[in-house]
Amino acid sequence: MELKDFLEKMDTGEEIEAGSEYHLFMHRLSQEALRITMEMNNAYHTPEELVELMRKLTGQPDFPSFALFPPFYTDCGKNIHFGQNVFVNSGCRFQDQGGIWIGDNALIGHNAVLATLNHHPDPKKRGNLIPSRIVIGKDVWFGANVTVLPGVTVGDGAIIAAGAVVTKDVPPNAVAAGVPAKIIKRIGEREE
Repeated sequence: MELKDFLEKMDTGEEIEAGSEYHLFMHRLSQEALRITMEMNNAYHTPEELVELMRKLTGQPDFPSFALFPPFYTDCGKNIHFGQNVFVNSGCRFQDQGGIWIGDNALIGHNAVLATLNHHPDPKKRGNLIPSRIVIGKDVWFGANVTVLPGVTVGDGAIIAAGAVVTKDVPPNAVAAGVPAKIIKRIGEREE
């Protein structure tokens, strides 16, 4: 199987059966991601070296301007897509098999978790995986310890408050907070 075939399958959102060719390919990608992130996280690297390691991890040849404070963790790496001027703070975990798309100028706070896979709800099929992409718009800011679940889109200019668990889409220029995250205000609204 080629990477292109794997990514196309993940993009469909169709169930991945445990032990299938796609599932086994996913495990091979995980081993590569573990090797690269281990290198990234266990020694000092200049910003330029970190960009080169992210280029290897993601397979993006023309890697955008980017900043990262390690450690950084992912169990795939090949389905992360960064816009320009993205900053990822330390301790973040991206489960990107289903696809993570991050817009220009996004700021991802400490210990953010972006999860794009669900397990099948039927206990007899629990090992099966259901991928679903996460899309983060331009100029988005995540506070520390944000968790974003599969299939969520966060609109341009939104702010996700520290500790929020985002289970549903967040519209542009909204501030979301809580567990589960709810819209608490719109950016530009006057506080009373």
